[in-house]
Amino acid sequence: MQPKRYTYLIKFQYLGFRYHGWQQQPDVKTLEGRVRKTLKFVFEGKKFNVISAGRTDALVSVEQTYIQLFTYHELEKDFLSLLNQNLPPDLRALSLEEREIKFNIIQHPKWKEYLYFFAFPEKIHPFAAPFMANISKDLDLDLMRACAKKFEGEKDFYSYTFRPTLHTITLGEIKTCEIIENTYFQASFFPEKLHVLKVVGKGFKRNQIRLMMGMLIDLGSKEKSVDFFEDTLEGKNKLKLEHIAPASGLILNKVELV
Repeated sequence: MQPKRYTYLIKFQYLGFRYHGWQQQPDVKTLEGRVRKTLKFVFEGKKFNVISAGRTDALVSVEQTYIQLFTYHELEKDFLSLLNQNLPPDLRALSLEEREIKFNIIQHPKWKEYLYFFAFPEKIHPFAAPFMANISKDLDLDLMRACAKKFEGEKDFYSYTFRPTLHTITLGEIKTCEIIENTYFQASFFPEKLHVLKVVGKGFKRNQIRLMMGMLIDLGSKEKSVDFFEDTLEGKNKLKLEHIAPASGLILNKVELV
């Protein structure tokens, strides 16, 4: 007889600046590796597994996401507190809820909200480096704002998919794409003017937000034309882009389960 299985959703946040992304890899420090190491210690060798709502790249931080935990034993009431006591300071578990065993966070429909923080053209304070990209050239913000809105809708994001293959699904939907002033995070060492690309959508591809931001930077600096940009929004044109904006400005702000 198979033992009863349990599954839990853990709401997580982390600073990704010291990590080589979420997915566990040999010989590098990853967030999944750190979480698994902590759970192994807390569970004292009991079997478990974890999956996440999505993978983040190296240096990318998360304000709120979900990790799904599978176990063969029911968790104690103090589990969340015990987990936080043993996680490193740059990871925090925010909440815990039990779900039906058939639930799967990867397959469940969800909206994701990404924020990309950037400042220009003056050099930023070094303490701000984990949280934003520093663009050392003047940018036409009005043009960038107008073009950002053109990402909205259901589109073939072939040009904004990192190294797509013949089998890669490049269709996606973006509900919101806009450049706004920062009202999310504050610090005394942040620049006076800090801008944010806010993107809300489903089914993001690897490096998609950073490729979008790279294109907007190229538009703002007049290195790419609006006509070329509009051609990249037609997946059938198969235009490949190379400007991937730095990872340190990107934050997964929240994951909303539908």
